[in-house]
Amino acid sequence: MDLKDYIARVDNYPSEGIIFRDITPLMADGKAFSHATQLIVDYAKELEVDVIVGPEARGFIVGCPVAFALEIGFVPVRKPGKLPREVESVDYSLEYGTNTLTMHKDAITKGQKVLIIDDLLATGGTIGATIELVEKLGGEVVGCAFLIELKDLNGKENLKGVPYKALMEY
Repeated sequence: MDLKDYIARVDNYPSEGIIFRDITPLMADGKAFSHATQLIVDYAKELEVDVIVGPEARGFIVGCPVAFALEIGFVPVRKPGKLPREVESVDYSLEYGTNTLTMHKDAITKGQKVLIIDDLLATGGTIGATIELVEKLGGEVVGCAFLIELKDLNGKENLKGVPYKALMEY
């Protein structure tokens, strides 16, 4: 199955000159979404992960079915003010300005093997910050997985040497 058949190209979104890769057709097709999920499940099994971590919001969409299939936990990474208990936070740089990500302080236990999952690897800022959060809490990031990697944006440079799998490249 060629998963690229289920990715819509949207030109000039969200701004002029940007090509947006829309995963909603993939999610809408049960067989294609199941196939993509299974490929990431297989990768997670190779890494013998203990828990899945996913940044909002599309990391939830991709990561939760993987955690469910593996019968392991899923930990959400959120923007400030979205988690109800004590959090750890990390600030990270964007092209213009900064952003912050948070995770519950008790979400990861020391030594847990973590797979971070998101829909897209672009510049890698969000994933780099997520790696930092997991490590602050004592977890070991053993891999990252993405549906799509935008190769020309060099996001892998922000993965701090963590191995990763992307199901599709553009």
